[in-house]
Amino acid sequence: MEYVEGHPPPLRYHPSCMINRDYKNFYPGGFFHIYNRGHNKNSIFKDEEDYYFILARTRQILGLQKSPSKWINPLPSNSFAILSYCLMPNHFHFLIHQKTNVSISKLMGKLCTSYSIFFNKKYNQIGSLFQDQFKAKLVDYDSYLLHLSAYIHKNPKAPYKWSHSSFYDYLGNRNDHLVDKNLILKMVGGQSKYKDFVDDYNSEEELLIGHLTFEED
Repeated sequence: MEYVEGHPPPLRYHPSCMINRDYKNFYPGGFFHIYNRGHNKNSIFKDEEDYYFILARTRQILGLQKSPSKWINPLPSNSFAILSYCLMPNHFHFLIHQKTNVSISKLMGKLCTSYSIFFNKKYNQIGSLFQDQFKAKLVDYDSYLLHLSAYIHKNPKAPYKWSHSSFYDYLGNRNDHLVDKNLILKMVGGQSKYKDFVDDYNSEEELLIGHLTFEED
């Protein structure tokens, strides 16, 4: 995707997408906000090991990290780019670019199933960990990527103290190869300007992407 500073962002639309905002018809080149939460809004992350596991498993599924399990078969290389993420105690957010015909459904199916097995075994639970199937919102304007990234990173009340998001990577405090920061940093004009953008991001700007954000129903 090319973004030219000073020019209005183009509409990003694909004819195979459904009309409603929860898209499950993924396509190469599409950008999507992916999120889900715990069943009955219960916690899905209870300690540091849980946060570590889901990120490690994401890297393993994407082929960025070797898996200790013979049951984890990585997806084809360079199928996806994770632009931003945030893991909260009872929900998660990912901003994902699908780069090939390999569907985000395959990525999230592998990840949620694997994490559910880990979590239920660890905490001696049975039944569904997540409320439902994950939600997916198509990012239909290029500029919305920037706003959505700020929204995701400002999910915690104290984003500078919350290490379970890619905000640490955007600030230069960590360099996790899971996260592709280049596009969004290019759009805003660099690391320091991104920090200022997130600091200044407010509820009025959030209204611009209200159709892409977490549903509280």
